[in-house]
Amino acid sequence: MNETVSSSKPTAIQLLAERFTGVRELSLWLCKPLLIEDYGLQAVPEVSPPKWHLAHTTWFFETFILKRYQPDYQVYHPEFEHLFNSYYQGVGPQFGRPLRGLLSRPTLEQIEVYRQHVDANILVLLESSEDIPAIVELVELGINHEQQHQELLLTDIKHNFSFNPLSPRYSKNTFADTNEPVAPLKWIAFEQHQFTQGFAGKGFHFDNETPAHEVVVHPFKMANRLITNQEFLQFIEDGGYNNPLLWLSDGWAAKNHNHWSSPLYWRYIDGDWKEFTLHGLHSLNLNLPVTHISYYEADAFARWAGKALPSETQWEFAKSCNQADKSHLLIKHNNYVFHPSAANANENVSQLFGSCWEWTQSAYLPYPGYQPLPGAVGEYNGKFMCNQMVLKGGSCATPHDHIRRSYRNFFYPKDRWQFSGIRLVD
Repeated sequence: MNETVSSSKPTAIQLLAERFTGVRELSLWLCKPLLIEDYGLQAVPEVSPPKWHLAHTTWFFETFILKRYQPDYQVYHPEFEHLFNSYYQGVGPQFGRPLRGLLSRPTLEQIEVYRQHVDANILVLLESSEDIPAIVELVELGINHEQQHQELLLTDIKHNFSFNPLSPRYSKNTFADTNEPVAPLKWIAFEQHQFTQGFAGKGFHFDNETPAHEVVVHPFKMANRLITNQEFLQFIEDGGYNNPLLWLSDGWAAKNHNHWSSPLYWRYIDGDWKEFTLHGLHSLNLNLPVTHISYYEADAFARWAGKALPSETQWEFAKSCNQADKSHLLIKHNNYVFHPSAANANENVSQLFGSCWEWTQSAYLPYPGYQPLPGAVGEYNGKFMCNQMVLKGGSCATPHDHIRRSYRNFFYPKDRWQFSGIRLVD
């Protein structure tokens, strides 16, 4: 007697559970190169210790999902709500951000058990809850929140390691140190056009990407690739850091106060430029994109070059006209390079996804009709719409399934520890 084995497709809930598990496991995998002494490092207030990232992303699932939707849920530790709350005033007080490096307790082992406890309860909740639409929405938000912290985990580790004279290596992978010629800088013309800016499709998106709205883009030309180390070195050698006519007033003050004379991780040693990377200290590869640049430096370079930074609208329209290339993002098939890659030689606009976040000249402000999510979780994006600039496109540390055209990253103009770079428009 022949028996037919029926195969069924996994349900949407099963797929979400698998995605949840995969993302949670990636955070732990990214920490594997660390030694126990590395988990508590916090070099400056802007970064957080790796141990804190692991706990905070867990706190997010516990606070906004389990405590609300799982009957009789018992919190893992009553003080964790205070210790690992980042900025959610609607939840309660937070432990001071500059002091996170002082949290030698709880131990890493306790935090790992905390993650296991919360993960198990989330998976049970997904299988059993009747209030599934709201839970699915929050789990998806928590997954994307953790992916943001995976990028922060890498950039924070890099910044912490950069203060060590031993220049420790995070990654033992082969550094993408190619000497192949970079694609020539060319200008791609875009005609006047009306298009829909923001998120207008189905699937996950953050509230700051909405509502989608019609905009008119006037004619412009965009560089086909990011600015390279060699091109930025020309700016330095031409006295760009010493010419006040190139700098915004706040930028000139920040440059002088912080003694900037080169990108964040450049080192001039024995007559040679080197760059600190997650692969350790290397000779500066002139063909790779310049990175760890503040908005002020990007703007000064654009003025020096006689060009400008793109607006958020220009960037998003250019991306709508070009196919998605995610090979320069955090993805397994590129062996987790952890550093920007050189541009492919082509006639189109390349590197729009990955390598470096691209500064725009657009302030981070709400779209017309914007409404934040209800409740404390609505503090996620809207409360930061002041004094920050929009960046687009993701970086080599951005998970490949986390980015999209409408994604709006934002940082203060002086910030440099993220993988941020320069693209020009004419």
